[in-house]
Amino acid sequence: MPSISKKGQAMPASPIRKLVPYADAAKQRGVHVYHLNIGQPDIETPEGARAAVRNADIRVIEYTHSAGLLSYRKKLVEYYKSVGIELTPDEIIVTNGGSEGILFAFNSCLDSDNEVIIPEPFYANYNGFSNMSNVKVKPVFSTIDNGFALPPIEEFEKIITPKTKAIMICNPNNPTGYLYSKEELLKLSKIIEKYDLFLFADEVYREFCYDGEHHFSVMQLKDIEQNVILLDSVSKRYSACGVRIGTFITKNKEVYNTAMKFAQARLSPPTYGQILGEAAIDTPKAYFDTVIENYVARRNCVVEAINRMPGCFCPNPKGAFYAVARLPIDNSDKFCQWLLESFQYQNKTVMLAPATGFYSTPNKGIDEVRISYCLKVADLQEAMNCLAEALKVYPGRK
Repeated sequence: MPSISKKGQAMPASPIRKLVPYADAAKQRGVHVYHLNIGQPDIETPEGARAAVRNADIRVIEYTHSAGLLSYRKKLVEYYKSVGIELTPDEIIVTNGGSEGILFAFNSCLDSDNEVIIPEPFYANYNGFSNMSNVKVKPVFSTIDNGFALPPIEEFEKIITPKTKAIMICNPNNPTGYLYSKEELLKLSKIIEKYDLFLFADEVYREFCYDGEHHFSVMQLKDIEQNVILLDSVSKRYSACGVRIGTFITKNKEVYNTAMKFAQARLSPPTYGQILGEAAIDTPKAYFDTVIENYVARRNCVVEAINRMPGCFCPNPKGAFYAVARLPIDNSDKFCQWLLESFQYQNKTVMLAPATGFYSTPNKGIDEVRISYCLKVADLQEAMNCLAEALKVYPGRK
């Protein structure tokens, strides 16, 4: 029997999804599982966006332009202008989810064995995308003790080598919920300019900022416009993860034209997803006001509950809908599996994501978990009760 590729062997399993078989088995035993492992919002996709798909009278579903429907890209220009970003339609490529945009960025800008520096912990699939692109991730460590703030610029400079071609950030951050400030990004821009690096910025959680804080985009960094690639998605903004529509944005024409080769190779993004994405841009502000109000209540529920648990610590995130918590446990992978295999409280348990999968450095995140607070407050309260009871009886408690 032929062997699989070395690339396939090295491909990491998703820490967000790898425990699904254990969750399925728990459900088959009649245990209710609270899913705090995945960023799947339970808030309805805007009605106007869903109606646009329902009412689309298309007799032949043709390929669209490889860069996406022109009408959608023009509408996206309006959206980005509303958040302080000036673009033209020919600076936007519509992608099959934000994931494809990241692959376009890696493959357009980085050669095999080039290095991309990413503050860790970071979105787990960056490890997978780097593996698929033969790119090496060089982590720069951020710590839970200061809420996962951007590491000092000197820490970036320490690990820059001739192979370093890019720095990547996620803002607001997945998995930590940290919101990088304008001041932090201005400092980062200086190192981008000094070493002439690319800056990849995953800004899919732009709308999810709390406590009066505001998002500052890398596209607003004036001195490095040719170095920046913005990666975005409708998945979280409009609670439409399944339509698989994202965007790859750059003002660098050489990068844009290169990415278009990859876009042409996969032919086109999905038609109905673009129809939904275009209509979603007209979603009224009241929708987002309600969403933000919901997420602030959910965040407060989780963070306050964890910080009341003996030996636990959870910083208060300013964005996205995730938090990373430090727990008094020996091993987060073992603990998260134990919750599903061996624990129940009042016939309920909780599914978390081990934070080890959000680091590329071995043994980092061993006592941390990522929590997605995408459930309604009543469910989160039950889930936190389960977690508190689990920590009392976990055999590997420190």
